[in-house]
Amino acid sequence: MYTRKNQRDLTRTERKRFVDAVLTLKRSGRYDDFVATHREFYVTDGEDRPRAAHMTPSFFPWHRQYLLEFERALREADPTVSVPYWDWTLDRSPGGAPWTPDFLGGNGREGDRQVTTGPFAYQEGNWPISNGVTDDLFLTRDLGRPADPVALPTANDVRGALNDPLYDAEPWNSVSRTGFRNRVEGWGIRGARAISNHNQVHRWVGGAMAGAGSPNDPVFWLHHAFIDRLWDRWQKAHPGSGYLPARELTGDDPQRGRVFARNEPLPPWGIAPSGLLDHSRVYRYA
Repeated sequence: MYTRKNQRDLTRTERKRFVDAVLTLKRSGRYDDFVATHREFYVTDGEDRPRAAHMTPSFFPWHRQYLLEFERALREADPTVSVPYWDWTLDRSPGGAPWTPDFLGGNGREGDRQVTTGPFAYQEGNWPISNGVTDDLFLTRDLGRPADPVALPTANDVRGALNDPLYDAEPWNSVSRTGFRNRVEGWGIRGARAISNHNQVHRWVGGAMAGAGSPNDPVFWLHHAFIDRLWDRWQKAHPGSGYLPARELTGDDPQRGRVFARNEPLPPWGIAPSGLLDHSRVYRYA
């Protein structure tokens, strides 16, 4: 078992080893394969096909396995590395961690939003974008979106989600008004609540993080490690509340065949949510 640490607690050596392992995956082409997987499984409510990754109860287990696959690849490059998490309720400044020159680099420059500092800057020659949702060949960011400001979620926003004892609720999509899953995933509901938590962070980072190709920005993994940690915290706070839906939906439910019940295997790995509820034998959070 290994430990996922808060990125603010990484030593200089740990930061470098993580960056080097990510760059190793990029050079091999495996990193872009992970981006392609996320794009493939980013399926919206309006599409008439299965939704495993987003706008769905399996948001948490799908991304848990996705992180594990990425982490396994990193650890093949360097067995000492694990994915750190970014607690954006604490580290909230565009000028601080994790946006330092020796780690993820800083904000995009004015105009084209190109990231020009740090190891993932295009000009360093290590990070060409080949699987994005735009024609940009370089990593982009727009931290805080100054032209139309976005704030990071707060500890109170997180607390509101963690206090919901229900995992998810009908209609099992982006407009589910209650349930921990959509309170964290953060789809806005007209007349009820604004975009929040997970989605709000993607918007705050902007650039590559604002679309289906969001893993093109390495901060994606740190963000989703924190999202996974929130699920871990929710499970411990509500031990009597399990994954929903518990059973395959009935034939007259419009979401049948589009969302995954507790024991239905998730693509592309064939692992059901029930097999991803406990990570304690693989990793822990510091």
